[in-house]
Amino acid sequence: MESWSLKDLRWIHHSNLMVKKIQKESNGRKTKKKTQPSWIDSFTKAAKGIFSMLPVIAGVILLLGLFKTFVTEEMITALFRGVFFIDGLIGSLLGSILTGNAITSYLIGHELLSKQVSLFAVTAFMVSWVTVGFVQLPAEMTALGKRFSLLRNAVSFLLSFVVAGLVTFTMEVLA
Repeated sequence: MESWSLKDLRWIHHSNLMVKKIQKESNGRKTKKKTQPSWIDSFTKAAKGIFSMLPVIAGVILLLGLFKTFVTEEMITALFRGVFFIDGLIGSLLGSILTGNAITSYLIGHELLSKQVSLFAVTAFMVSWVTVGFVQLPAEMTALGKRFSLLRNAVSFLLSFVVAGLVTFTMEVLA
């Protein structure tokens, strides 16, 4: 016969108690059949999320509309001074604040280039116009979370300089 130590006996006793406890809990509880959420439940949940964000989205749209009404392209062009890095910083800041879609940035970029604004500044403006959005930041924070939104906007702002530098360098090499 095998000899059992006190430690072995305690372990066996503890294991038996745990098994009995689990059996007791599972016998007293009815198992509920899990069902997949229907498309109606998914649609309802998505609609509630959209409706909860409507006031923030409306505020962003109204603010952008007012800004674009009162700030003209001539006002924007007058801000550029002809200094390489400062013009890039101004372009990135303007693009970050004004924000819009890519097609609009092409038109504004063309106008800025025709008014002798540097390619670096125009590229920084266009990249930040599309990727950074300080005006819609409250809506983005509501939808995606504060930390993610702030980090995404900061990285996009910094990368607008990198992309502008690479585009300017590439255009000078190709010219």
